[in-house]
Amino acid sequence: MTPQELSAAIARILADIVSAGDTGIEVTEADTQVERPKNRDHGDWASNAAMKFAKRIGQKPRELAEQIVARVSEVDGVAKAEVAGPGFINITLDAASAGETARRVVEQGAAYGTSDTLAGERINLEYVSANPTGPLHMGHTRWAALGDSTARVLRAAGAEVTTEYYINDAGSQMDKFARSVLAAALGEEAPEDAYPGEYIQALGKKVAEQVPNLAELPREEAQHLAQELGYEQQLAEIKDSLERFNVHFDVFFSERTLHAKGDNGEPSPIELAIDRLREQGHVYEDDGAIWVRTTTFGDDKDRVFTRGNGIYTYFAADAAYYLSKKDRGFGEKIYLLGADHHGYIGRLTAIAGAAGDDTETDVTVLIGQLVNLNGARLSKRAGNIIELDDLLEWLGSDALRYWLARYPADSPLALEGEKLRSRTNDNPVFYVQYAHARTCAVDRNAAAAGVDRSAFAPELLTHETETDLLGKLQQYPGIVAGAAELREPHRIARFLEEFAAAYHRWYDQCRVLPMGEEPVEDLHRTRLWLNDAAGQVLRNGLDLLGVTAPERL
Repeated sequence: MTPQELSAAIARILADIVSAGDTGIEVTEADTQVERPKNRDHGDWASNAAMKFAKRIGQKPRELAEQIVARVSEVDGVAKAEVAGPGFINITLDAASAGETARRVVEQGAAYGTSDTLAGERINLEYVSANPTGPLHMGHTRWAALGDSTARVLRAAGAEVTTEYYINDAGSQMDKFARSVLAAALGEEAPEDAYPGEYIQALGKKVAEQVPNLAELPREEAQHLAQELGYEQQLAEIKDSLERFNVHFDVFFSERTLHAKGDNGEPSPIELAIDRLREQGHVYEDDGAIWVRTTTFGDDKDRVFTRGNGIYTYFAADAAYYLSKKDRGFGEKIYLLGADHHGYIGRLTAIAGAAGDDTETDVTVLIGQLVNLNGARLSKRAGNIIELDDLLEWLGSDALRYWLARYPADSPLALEGEKLRSRTNDNPVFYVQYAHARTCAVDRNAAAAGVDRSAFAPELLTHETETDLLGKLQQYPGIVAGAAELREPHRIARFLEEFAAAYHRWYDQCRVLPMGEEPVEDLHRTRLWLNDAAGQVLRNGLDLLGVTAPERL
C-alpha cells in the first residue's frame, strides 16, 4: 500500500463520516495526506485528518480520530491503527503489504513515480534564452540545469511540456556583434564597444574563410554577412554546449520572426499584437508613442510599445512572444529568468492580463539567483566569463547538473569546485551514484551466487532497515508529484540523498547473498527484489535531474 492509497482510503472513510452528519463539507485526498512519523515507534504513517475536520463537523478530535481508526484498521494491508495525543492517527502496515511495494517498483520500472497529477496541462517552459552573441557562461549553466530538470519533473507528473529557447537575434546587440565579427574577419582594430574575447577572433576567422572576398564587398553587405555567418556559428556552438550538458530544447524561437512581415506584406506579429491589445481596450497613444495600460494588471507603470521614432521596444517583442505562446495553445507559460530580471515579473504578468489570461495560473515567472564556483577560471576564449564548456571539461555534466539542481532557484549559490570533483560521501552526487552502483554490484554478485527473483515473499522483509527503505520507496511518487506541482526539482535531489542513506544502511545490515555454505532461501530472493527496486528508484530520480546512473564507480 502506497501513502497515496492510504490517503485515499482515509478520505473515503472521513467523507462517509462527514456525509452522515449532513454537513455539506467536502473531503479530498489533499485533506488526508499521510506523513512518515519521525519516531518509527509511532508506526509507518501518520495523519492529522481528524484534527483538521473535528471542529468543522462539531466533534472532538480524539472522538473523530477513534471513528476513523476503527475503520482504517479494517483496510487490507493495515496491521494496526491507533489514536495518539490530541487526535493524531498512527498507522502500521503489515509487512507483506509494505513489501509489495518492491515488486511494484520492479514491475513498473522507469514508469514508477510517474503520475497523471498534471494530465491535461499544456505548459511552455522557457529558459536560458541567452543572446547568440557569445558562449554560454556559468549563470546560463544554472538556468539550463534547473530548466531541464523542471521540464522532466513536469512531464513525469503527466503534463505536456514544450521547452523553448528564445533567441534574442534582433536589436542593438546584434549590430554590435556584427561590427565585432567583421573587424575580426578583416583584421581591423576592434570597435570601441566590441564584444571581447578570443571567440570573436575565431568567429571572424571562420567568416573570412567562408567569404574570401569579404574585404571587396560594400561595407553594409560585408557587415550583414559577418553578422549572419557569425550568428549561425555561435548559435551552433550554444546548441552543442547544451547537448553536452544533457539539456534538450524542443523549440528555438527567433525574435526576428516577431518583427518580420508576411510574404505579401501582412503585418508583423508585433503589429498584430498591438492591434489585438488595442481591440481589448488596453492600448493608447500619448506624445506620439504607443502605450499599453499595464498598470491595470498590477504593473508599476504603463509600458511603451513604440516611441515617436517608430522603433519597437523590447516590451513589444515580449508581448508578441507571449501571444505567440498563447496562440500555440499553451495554458501555463513558465519563464525561468536570471537574477537581474525581477522587473519582468510585473510586465509579463501584465501582458498575460492584457491578453485575457488568468494571471494566477497562466503565467509563472521564476527568478533564479546568481551562482559562483570557487576554483573556476575565466574562459581563455571569452576572457571575462566562465564558460559552460570549460566547466564541463573540469567538473563533468553529472556533478554540475546535480549540484545546480539540488538548491531552490531563488537561493544564491557558492559552490566549491573540488568538492564537486571529489569521490567521497561528502559529495552528494557521488553518494547517490555510489548507491546505484552498489545495487548493480549486488545484482552481479547475486547472479554469480545463484540468487534470482524466482520467489517473492514480502512478509519476510521485517528488518527495521527494510521497513525504512520500503517506506522511502512508497514516498517516491509523492515526492515527484510535489516537485512538479511546486516547480521545485531540488526536492528530487534531497529525497535521493535520504534514499541513498537508507539503502546504504540496509546494505550494511541485510544480506542478499547467503553466507558461506548457506542455501539460497526465499529471504535472499525477496531481498534481491528490494535491492532492484532501490536501484530503479535511484535511476528514475537521477534521470529526472538529467544525471546518469553508473553501474560501476
